Amino acid sequence: MSELMVKTQYGTVKGISKNGVHIWKGIPYAKPPVGQLRFKAPEPPAAWEGVLDVTAYGPVCPQPPDLLSYSYPELPRQSEDCLYVNVFAPDTPGKNRPVMVWIHGGAFYLGAGSEPLYDGSNLAALGDVIVVTLNYRLGPFGFLHLSSIDEAYSDNLGLLDQTAALKWVRDNISAFGGDPGNVTVFGESAGGMSIAALLAMPAAKGLFQKAILESGSSRTMTEEKAASTADAFLRVLGIERHQLDRLHTVSEEDLLKAADQLRKTENENIFQLFFQPALDPKTLPEEPEKAIAEGAASGIPLLIGTTRDEGYLFFTPDSDVHSQETLDAALEYLLGKPLAEKAADLYPRSLESQIHMMTDLLFWRPAVAYASAQSHYAPVWMYRFDWHPEKPPYNKAFHALELPFVFGNLDGLERMANAEVTDEVKQLSHSIQSAWITFAKTGNPSTEAVNWPAYQEETRETLILDSEITIEKDPESEKRQKLFPPKGE
Repeated sequence: MSELMVKTQYGTVKGISKNGVHIWKGIPYAKPPVGQLRFKAPEPPAAWEGVLDVTAYGPVCPQPPDLLSYSYPELPRQSEDCLYVNVFAPDTPGKNRPVMVWIHGGAFYLGAGSEPLYDGSNLAALGDVIVVTLNYRLGPFGFLHLSSIDEAYSDNLGLLDQTAALKWVRDNISAFGGDPGNVTVFGESAGGMSIAALLAMPAAKGLFQKAILESGSSRTMTEEKAASTADAFLRVLGIERHQLDRLHTVSEEDLLKAADQLRKTENENIFQLFFQPALDPKTLPEEPEKAIAEGAASGIPLLIGTTRDEGYLFFTPDSDVHSQETLDAALEYLLGKPLAEKAADLYPRSLESQIHMMTDLLFWRPAVAYASAQSHYAPVWMYRFDWHPEKPPYNKAFHALELPFVFGNLDGLERMANAEVTDEVKQLSHSIQSAWITFAKTGNPSTEAVNWPAYQEETRETLILDSEITIEKDPESEKRQKLFPPKGE
C-alpha cells in the first residue's frame, strides 16, 4: 500500500497497517553507536538504497535481562545498535497532525520505546495525532560520563540520543503526516527527568513546543560525582585513565557486569543513582531546575504531576529499613542541611516513612519546584494520580500506575496491578488521554468534560485523577511549606 511507503531524508521505509493505525517500527535515527562510536555523541544515520522494511522493532539497549521479562511476553533482542524510533499514525489521510514523542523511564538503566505498554496505536487513533516512541542509550552506555578523562568523549549520551531523535522528528515527521512545528515530548520517571533536562539543554532548544512530565523532574549528578563514578568504573574494568581506547573492545556483557558490580560495591541507593544525567559545561551546563527558574524554557507550556503513592513500587513489606544515619544523609543530600533539619520530623525511622520520603523528595517536591519555576514563564498544569486498585497488595497509587491509562493499553493494568478493567477504569483512561491529546494540540489540557485551571504559586490548584476527577488547592499544604524554605532564606 502506497501510504505505508514513506520517503525520509535517509531513504524510503515501508511499515504495516493494523487496527486502523499505520505503524513504522525500528527506523534508525543515528548510526549504530558501536566500535569507535561507543561512548561518543550520536551521528546521523547512513542513507540506504531501496526500501527499508520497518515492520519489527529494533533491538533494545543492553540491560539486565531478568528485568525485561516484566515488560515483554518474549525477551527482545539486545544490542548497542539500539538507536531507533517507532511511528504510529492514523490510517486516514491527514497532514500537519500534532506529534507526541514518548521518552520511556527505567531509572536510566532499563526500558525501551518498544515495550508493549508504550504501543502508541490507541493514542494515535483516538487523538488523530502522530505518536513517536524511541530508544536511547542506558546505564554505562548512555550515562558513563568520560569527558573529565578525555574531551574526545561526550557526557550525557542518553540525552544527546534523545535530542538526535527529536532532530529526526523535526526533519522527517511531515512525511508521516505530522507537524514538525507542533511537537509535544512526554515521558515518565527517568523519561520525565530526561525532559526536565532537555528543557534546559542548549542542543534541544526549539525541537519541541510543549512538555508533559509524569513522575519525574529535575535530577542530575554533579560534575565531581560524574568524574569519580567514571574513575571507579574504569577501576572495576582494570583500565587505566590513559587506556580509554580499550573501552571500545570490552564486550557489552562485561560493561553491564562492571556497572552492576560498581552499583553493589559503592552501595548505590534509590536516592542517588550512579548512571543518570550529569552537569557538564558542553551538554547540560546548569541544574535544570535552576535553569528553568531563570527562563531557559520560556514559552513552553508544561503539564506535570505525580502519583500519590510513588514509593510503594520500590519496596515490599520485607524491605530493609535504612539506618537513621543513612536516612539523615539522604535527607541532607536531597534538601541541604538547614532544610533537612526542619523536615526531619516528617520522616521518623520506619519502612513507611522511607516510602513517603521517596515519594515526597524524589518525585513530588521536585515536580512542585519545577511547576512553580516554569509558571513564571509559561502556562503550567499540575495533576496528582490517586486512582488505585482496591485489593492489597496493590491498593496504592504506586509509581507508573498511570501509564496504562495514558496509552489506553489497559491490559497492562491487569499485568501491573492485577486490577479489573471496569467501566470506571475505561472512563478515567479516556479522560486522561483526552487531556494529554488536547494539550498536545492546543497547549491547554482542558476538555469539555474537565475544566483544568492553570497552576499558580498563589493557589497551586491541582487536578486529582481518581474515580471522580476533582480540583484541590495546594495539596499537602503543611508538608509543602516544610519542604520549601520561605523565599529569601
